[in-house]
Amino acid sequence: MKETVQRRGKSVTSKSGRVSRGGGIVPSMRPSTSRKTESVSRPCSVCGSNSWDTDEIRGETSCSECGYVAEENMIDLGAEWTNHSGGDDKSRVGAPSTLTLSDKGLSTEIRRSDLTSGAAKRHGMSGKALRDWRRRQRIDQRSKTRDSRSRNLAKAMQFIRDRGDLPPQIEQEAASLYRHSVDRGLVTGRSIRGVSAACVYVAAREARIPRRIEDVADSFDMTKDVDLKELKRTIRLVSRFLGAHHITGPEEYFERFHSDLGMKPAALGRVRELWSLVGDDLSWQGKKPSGIAGVIIYKASQESDSPRTQNEVCKVSGISEVTLRGLLKILNQKISEKTI
Repeated sequence: MKETVQRRGKSVTSKSGRVSRGGGIVPSMRPSTSRKTESVSRPCSVCGSNSWDTDEIRGETSCSECGYVAEENMIDLGAEWTNHSGGDDKSRVGAPSTLTLSDKGLSTEIRRSDLTSGAAKRHGMSGKALRDWRRRQRIDQRSKTRDSRSRNLAKAMQFIRDRGDLPPQIEQEAASLYRHSVDRGLVTGRSIRGVSAACVYVAAREARIPRRIEDVADSFDMTKDVDLKELKRTIRLVSRFLGAHHITGPEEYFERFHSDLGMKPAALGRVRELWSLVGDDLSWQGKKPSGIAGVIIYKASQESDSPRTQNEVCKVSGISEVTLRGLLKILNQKISEKTI
């Protein structure tokens, strides 16, 4: 950035960011903030002066003698030093914080991959130095999980990352739900695995991602009846205390079941037509959403040229064939009532 300095009645052009009272040039603290796009290197066409002033707010370059605007709408190619923390330092370095790590990824780490025999050879480390750094790495890991809350978060975040099978953004939501659960005291007296599984299910449900409780239970190795019952109880508790009250509907499972069964695209349109026809009926209240989606998928497949068996639909929707046939009777009755 060029800046005009008044010295003994003469205009002197400098390329410094700041000027001292005595007229000396003081280097800028952040050179990258002075990198502006200026295309004016010629004398002023009005008065012939070579002294220019730059308005960073308006993006204009004007003559400091006569005020003639030589350039406007200039592009700033420097770094955008926007401060989001409210402090004086506007620098932004390092990776962003993430809720899926116990320390949010803000602490330093001695990576285990850098302490293998091959990495030590590349870094020029001797055997004794490698053993010393491995000992420091263990001490560093233990120091980060010294209190019970840190150990709890470290284990829970690993469960959510490894077993949640969620998109990164929804994974962040699940981690946030678990942290709120810890603050509310919902984890006390309950297993970390169960609460983290409940947070994964609630986050997927709020994002309208089709995920059955049985699928989450299988991912977290909670297949026993006792574990499954405890998971459902924890899901209700987390939903009530954290205000997650979205109710899953059958329409959220249509695309997933359609893809799992390998049906043609036209069948999905027929599925949506059937649901728009009978979806407002109160007879579906209290029924399992995945079961309702399964029976509508089965009905649409029977009307298409690529039908699916009851066994195939039941495996995808997670219901029994007896339940499917019972729901099919209700569906046929409602369709006949609507078409009369």
